Amino acid sequence: MHYGFIRIATAIPELRVADCAFNKAKIVDLARQADKENVQVACFPELCITGYTCADLFFQEKLLADALQALADLAQHTLAVAPAVIVGLPVRLDSRLFNAAAVLQGGRIRGLVPKVNLPNGSEFYEKRWFTSGASCCLMEVELAGQKVPFGRDLLFSDGEFTFGVEICEDLWAAIPPSSQQALGGAEIIFNLSASNELVGKHRYRRQLVEQQSARCYAGYAYASSGAGESSTDVVFTGNGLIAENGQIIASAERFSFAPQLTVAEVDVERLRADRIRNTNFDPEKSGAAYRIAPIAKAPAGPSAGPFALKRAIDRHPFVPPPAMRDESCREIFSIQVGGLSKRWAHTQVRHLVLGVSGGLDSTLALLVCVKACDKLGVDRRQVMGITMPGFGTTRRTYANAINLMASLGVTPYDIPIREAALQHFKDIAHSAEVKDTTYENAQARERTQVLMDMANKHSGLVVGTGDLSELALGWATYGGDHISMYAVNSGVPKTLVRYMVSWAAQQLDKDSAAILSDVLDTPVSPELLPASPEGDIAQKTEDIVGPYELHDFFLYYFVRFGFSPEKIAFLATHAFGDAYTGDEISAWLKVFLHRFFAQQFKRSCMPDGPKVGSINLSPRGDWRMPSDAAAWKP
Repeated sequence: MHYGFIRIATAIPELRVADCAFNKAKIVDLARQADKENVQVACFPELCITGYTCADLFFQEKLLADALQALADLAQHTLAVAPAVIVGLPVRLDSRLFNAAAVLQGGRIRGLVPKVNLPNGSEFYEKRWFTSGASCCLMEVELAGQKVPFGRDLLFSDGEFTFGVEICEDLWAAIPPSSQQALGGAEIIFNLSASNELVGKHRYRRQLVEQQSARCYAGYAYASSGAGESSTDVVFTGNGLIAENGQIIASAERFSFAPQLTVAEVDVERLRADRIRNTNFDPEKSGAAYRIAPIAKAPAGPSAGPFALKRAIDRHPFVPPPAMRDESCREIFSIQVGGLSKRWAHTQVRHLVLGVSGGLDSTLALLVCVKACDKLGVDRRQVMGITMPGFGTTRRTYANAINLMASLGVTPYDIPIREAALQHFKDIAHSAEVKDTTYENAQARERTQVLMDMANKHSGLVVGTGDLSELALGWATYGGDHISMYAVNSGVPKTLVRYMVSWAAQQLDKDSAAILSDVLDTPVSPELLPASPEGDIAQKTEDIVGPYELHDFFLYYFVRFGFSPEKIAFLATHAFGDAYTGDEISAWLKVFLHRFFAQQFKRSCMPDGPKVGSINLSPRGDWRMPSDAAAWKP
């Protein structure tokens, strides 16, 4: 296991109904291919040794004998390959016929798991041939010259990870066996299936796999019969699906006559992180005791190098995929608006007060304020947007701030802070020529003082504009922009702020959209140092603290899953390998870890704000951390 990743595969072989020798050969071909791909477990379809559609041929002695011989031969073939191989076949035991899955590895049959839920309606009539494994008391059987563990209570483990097996209809049951298996310790579930195709069934099938993997906090591999099955009354199309905790991470091509091996890595460490955080995931609730059948360790799939992962690692884990953009952005925006509306209604103040800089964060906060007005039926002029130009304010950002407020119909105020800051420098005997932290933070605190005093004067509530990424890095002046009366962006990381503003630009009129477009093109900056002689921004945040896309990536995996710095660096190298060198990623990860630990004291007294995603750093919510913990190093 390499950084918690287990490489698995679904295998859909070429098949001939009732031709066990042919099917065995095709299974061997894909098992060899899986071995070359460093797969650790490969799952084949239900009854793949005989074919699922044999019908009354299952009663024929020749078919049963051929199937058993093919199983023995396949077990021998696994001496030459590393992966554990899961195949399906009919097995006769004590005058009963079971639809079973056999786990093979190292020349042995490691275990035999019977199907529990037998479909017996519409096009399915398995009870005509098979007995359910639900009430079978057999614990061990003699099979192909071996003593083999048998039963629905089997799990398989190599000492590093554990998996369970269920068969087709078991997934569709009200309480699938995999639910108990997961509580019993299974981290990956393999389903050998023979699910025919119907209009709309594919979507439902995918949803079942996704939802069961989510409920079980597990990886789920689903291998279903392909086009080689009989088409007498139904058609099979070959479904190979691999999911991880609610998300499909790999899938085979349906309606293909070619054999298919679908390979992906399941992050078992990620699944374990979710399980220990969920207090309702209680092994004692499984209601069953499981026996562990040992398997040997196979080579870890991604061990060949940092770019060996088959699965894609999303560079921007906080940003919803394009297909969900509109729905997700509307929901995020509605959460922000809903939180602010409740706070405004509760405090019964007259105005919302915020600083508008022409940057991304204040732009999103202003849009939220405006929509809160619309939601509550309040005149937008009750939003007081205040520009506070200082020593680093550029014409570009200042113009964007003024023009955006005009286009949205809020009440604008312009209160320059230069003279107040210069007076403050005199009061504390600080030279205005020394452009240090004091020079910068004095401006940030002066701006906060203006906002707070304006709120007091006009019966207002100061709306904070800082985002989740800034909270993580401590990129805020303590007692300055760190403070507000309600922080609407505190649950939104910088990469998502940019995405939200881009989405909002498509919802507004042409003039407002043009302003937002320019805001998006403007470098992120606190504008606390004087501009260049050409009037351009001289102080660019990402030149100082690093790329926000990297820091948001680090934040996601550090807080959401508790991954080690080494694993985070491994994932980042895989995700950003063509954009940053390994040394650059390592350097910025060191910056992230240092700042995240050193700046916790700011988060310990952060203002209220709405949580919008899976991560929040509020000390009253998701994140509780001592302010003096020692920083970790990658």
